[in-house]
Amino acid sequence: MGLNAFAADVIEIQANISAGLPGLTISGSVDTSLREAKERVRAAIANSAIQFPTTKVTIALAPARLPKSGPGFDLPMAVSVLIAAQKVPTTRLPGTVMLGELALDGRVRPVRGVLPLLLAAREAGFERAVVPAENVAEAALVSGLDIGGARSLSDVLSWLSGDRALDTVDGETAEPAPPAIPDMADVAGQATARRALEIAAAGSHHLLMTGPPGIGKTMLACRLPGILPSLTEEESLEVTAIHSIAGTLPEHRPLITLPPFVAPHHSTSITALLGGGTGIARPGSVSRAHRGILFLDECAEMGPKVLDSLRQPLEEGEVRISRRDGTARYPARFQLILAANPCPCAPAKDVDCICTSIQRRRYLGRLSGPLMDRIDIRVAMDPPGDVTLLTERGEPSAAIAERVLRAREAARERWSEFGWRTNAEVPGSALRHRFRPGPQVRRPLEAALRTGRITARGADRALRLAWTLTDLRGGDAPGEDDIVSALLYRDRGGRP
Repeated sequence: MGLNAFAADVIEIQANISAGLPGLTISGSVDTSLREAKERVRAAIANSAIQFPTTKVTIALAPARLPKSGPGFDLPMAVSVLIAAQKVPTTRLPGTVMLGELALDGRVRPVRGVLPLLLAAREAGFERAVVPAENVAEAALVSGLDIGGARSLSDVLSWLSGDRALDTVDGETAEPAPPAIPDMADVAGQATARRALEIAAAGSHHLLMTGPPGIGKTMLACRLPGILPSLTEEESLEVTAIHSIAGTLPEHRPLITLPPFVAPHHSTSITALLGGGTGIARPGSVSRAHRGILFLDECAEMGPKVLDSLRQPLEEGEVRISRRDGTARYPARFQLILAANPCPCAPAKDVDCICTSIQRRRYLGRLSGPLMDRIDIRVAMDPPGDVTLLTERGEPSAAIAERVLRAREAARERWSEFGWRTNAEVPGSALRHRFRPGPQVRRPLEAALRTGRITARGADRALRLAWTLTDLRGGDAPGEDDIVSALLYRDRGGRP
């Protein structure tokens, strides 16, 4: 199997031994890591107590038109050479897919992208898979395939000969508990910001928090995963596949069941954010945050071009990256949470600010109008009073998560026939026509459009936000108050 970004293709490996000068040739649009595989294959076979053919050996990876990269082809290439040399039987090969990198001593090393590769193998009709022993737990997530884990090339050859069975997952092994998520009860005060975070979680809306340093912006953002519902089975496999390709799967938890939380540093580059690399691009932060949260702290310190690169993924829910070997497409339907200070000097009290009005506008001006138009909720945070900070304890995450889950279930039930999971995914055309509010309810929105207070895109996002407010209060359809509240949430925390 060959991995091409988020898509996988069946690669047939053929080996031929013929008369000629001793040597090993690999053909079929291979990259450097595959051209170097001939030394690994030769050494692994020799160190498995099998003589490598002393004549000309040719390995072809078909179809030749597809670019191939990575060391995951080492194991099947070694097996194909030994089959051509008539060293092992082929009775177990039909319906079997193999993956694995070979060490020089014959050990089978783990590889990236096992989950998406085996999902594609299952779709192609394969029945069995031989993978590195370290990848067995991840491979076992794919139902309908018999999974065997190999620790060495000798294990695979013994299995092909029928002399031994390969390793499998121990079903009685206890899965470690997921990492603890900080509780919202730790946040004192900030009722407006807490409510905004609950609304954002209920509808998967994008959120901007502004306020002086130390006020709790990062504290709130880090507690957002604790009020989000767990991923569905389909979402879990999708997210796990991305992290498998990126090589960021937790060592002892191969299946990601909680929404991922990705927080790159404010000095991150466009390549790190969107994905990149030579050959076929690897997933970046926006894809690793798929079905979860992308948190950009100190976002006003980021470059304008880096921030504006988010506009296309925010709108389309996927990222496309063109590189030498083609265009990689990765899903990127994430929830964007931004946090920023109001100005460069960022004093604890706004009255102590020494920045000019131009400096303040230029600082938050890095968040361009088109990007801000895609942010559904903006909230300005003020320091809590001394008494509130020392005496008040916030509502726990569990109570908020219950309300968020009810709102999400209401939205999922309403949009299920259309394939939309959250209010944030509903196209504006559907909200304006098929689910259009009544004339009285639309009045605040129409007034905002006439005065230029919002754009057409902003109107669609206000409607999505109004539906989330409706779900949180248990209503059937947005009312005029919901529209007004949605418009207010889009205005709060705007530029000074």
